[in-house]
Amino acid sequence: MEELTPTGGDDARERAVASSTRAFVVGPYLARGDDNPRTSAARLEEAAGLARAIDLDVVEEIVAPLSELRPATYLGKGKVEEIAVRAKEAEVGLVTMDCALSPVQQRNLEKAFGAKVIDRTGLILEIFGRRARTREGALQVELAHLAYQKSRLVRSWTHLERQRGGFGFLGGPGESQIETDRRLISERIVRLTRELEDVKRTRALHRKPRRDAPFPVVALVGYTNAGKSTLFNALTGASALARDMLFATLDPTLRRMRLPHGGTIILSDTVGFVSDLPTMLVSAFRATLEEVTAADVILHVRDMAHADGAAQADDVRKILAELGIGENDPRMVEVWNKADLLDGEAAARLAERAASLADEGGGAVLVSAATGAGLDALRARIERRLAVGRVTLDVEVAATDGAGRPWLHENAEVLAVGAPDDSGARRFTVRVAPEAAERVKKRFGA
Repeated sequence: MEELTPTGGDDARERAVASSTRAFVVGPYLARGDDNPRTSAARLEEAAGLARAIDLDVVEEIVAPLSELRPATYLGKGKVEEIAVRAKEAEVGLVTMDCALSPVQQRNLEKAFGAKVIDRTGLILEIFGRRARTREGALQVELAHLAYQKSRLVRSWTHLERQRGGFGFLGGPGESQIETDRRLISERIVRLTRELEDVKRTRALHRKPRRDAPFPVVALVGYTNAGKSTLFNALTGASALARDMLFATLDPTLRRMRLPHGGTIILSDTVGFVSDLPTMLVSAFRATLEEVTAADVILHVRDMAHADGAAQADDVRKILAELGIGENDPRMVEVWNKADLLDGEAAARLAERAASLADEGGGAVLVSAATGAGLDALRARIERRLAVGRVTLDVEVAATDGAGRPWLHENAEVLAVGAPDDSGARRFTVRVAPEAAERVKKRFGA
């Protein structure tokens, strides 16, 4: 049986094992009747990118057009035999299938290929297991992995078919090993769910001071490798991992950032999305993604130089919809990234389109996180979007009110500070959420 805990371990050792594993990437795509808007070549390229994200040695990428899905092997008999011969000649140890396989299909393909077989869900889980760094991330990945593993227990290694007697809590008389494995997994899932609930409560407690504080939260979302972390670093001066690699970021990162008029926000970088993201992962990472649902502004970062950028954006919108964030959510601003990779004419057309969307009341800003182009316009757009629904007040702080200025900085966005008048008093222009306005007025008699 496969290891039940995917997290932890020696990263260097895992990379060494993966890099010495020769792998095929197979894209079994229906020739018709498939509502996926991407081309087979683009889907296969992404699948190979997922395999390389855990350092596998991809020796061949194979498109396998399908006229129909076969219940036993997913692929047709002829294609199974062809891949089996090629896998043996290439001494392949792993075949990744860019689809969702049933446990029976996975087992039958392993027998036919003489190699380990992993489907898209299993591959994404492996990547997430490698990337998780925080305790919460590790718990979430393990929970998703166990839910996936539980469905795989029809797999038939010898010890899974053996009947054995019971030994105390390990199982009653006559319980088969597969039943024991399933029960142990179920018990572990219950424990992990409890631990994640504790983490969720802790996150909620941490989020409450941020909600009560004057600093709005701006969340970055987008397809994996759209450039979110590069943008995060460019806006905040941070050094979050930013690489040309799928799922470079898994655990959320938070940093403070100053806006043009002096206001402070908290910018949150989140896990990237991908097409056909396993439902169990969306569910497991719901606590982390609550950072997005609670944000004041949501920046949807798009790779405008990618051939399938429109399809990627649709995938992101679908996942956001699962979180209760609709396409027309007023908090949403699209960030059209990687303008530096576009030719001049295409960049000009996009800039014109972004400007027209802004005139229509929509939100789109063309930027290059790599070169910094358009970032000032993005900061200004964030500031304008935050101003919607918030209250701007002018308050006077007397020279004798030594605690007034720090109180304002702690409880409001300070937009401007006037020169002292003859009495030494200063006028502050501040912005607050409507529910905090009365507290400010009461404090300063405004």
